[in-house]
Amino acid sequence: MASQGVTQKGVGGGGTTQVVKKPYPFWLGGVAASIAASITHPLDLTKVRLQTSGDKGMIKSIKKTVAANGVRGLFDGLTGTLLRQMTYSMMRFAVYDEAKKAVHMALAGSIAGGVAGVLGNPAELMMVRMQADKAKPPEQRYNYRNSVQGLYRMTREEGFRSWGRGVVPNGTRAVLMNMSQLASYDWFKEELIRNKLLADGPVCHFVASVGAGTVATTVCSPADVLKSRIMNAHGAGTTSTLQVIKTSLANEGPMFMFKGWVPAWTRLQPTTILIFVILEQLKSGVDKYRAAGGMAL
Repeated sequence: MASQGVTQKGVGGGGTTQVVKKPYPFWLGGVAASIAASITHPLDLTKVRLQTSGDKGMIKSIKKTVAANGVRGLFDGLTGTLLRQMTYSMMRFAVYDEAKKAVHMALAGSIAGGVAGVLGNPAELMMVRMQADKAKPPEQRYNYRNSVQGLYRMTREEGFRSWGRGVVPNGTRAVLMNMSQLASYDWFKEELIRNKLLADGPVCHFVASVGAGTVATTVCSPADVLKSRIMNAHGAGTTSTLQVIKTSLANEGPMFMFKGWVPAWTRLQPTTILIFVILEQLKSGVDKYRAAGGMAL
């Protein structure tokens, strides 16, 4: 993803003309991610419920949700998802674009993921809890009305320390996600263009996104499963990363780390495609706006 928009010309010393590149607005990534996540929310919700409950199979889980709560039930926790995208996703794109100017793409992705994963952890926690809630017995549900009220209740009932629950697997997943998704998208895109397989445009962005989504799903699956299980757990004694790993290995074997891979891929693939295609179109729109003389962006 090129991080620079339309160039602006200025006069430097000695009357020479300098070309100054103006960065794109830092919030574009958050907007693109919010639009994409709103469209694919039912798949993300199903992935979380498969990871945290005894549900078997993506289709069966979707049918169970619709039967219990109607079609609207597929959008449980949407406010938590939007809060997450406008914190975590906005930060990871903004930090990545700045970091890759100074370091390798994979390292830039790791830095962006680490920063966004830690700062965005409360929103991630709220999203997971709200999505998984109605798959649990009524007496174990959190019953948050929305993400803001949920954060207030969580703080009041569990203290500020609860905001850090699951931060280790979430931060690890964020590092892996950004390193694999953002860096691999840039790599696929550059290789397609460099080898003249595709011209820079929507088709190229689509193909690069498919590659990035597949890489990211596989790399992130173990951390994603651990993150969901820890964040959804009740009681401090059940939230140790090591304890979750030991219990899951004993009950399900090592393949538990890839539980929900198919819905995760099914969810992440269109999400990845939508994010990057939308983001590229938003950047194109900014370029056209600036070329027409617009100064607000």
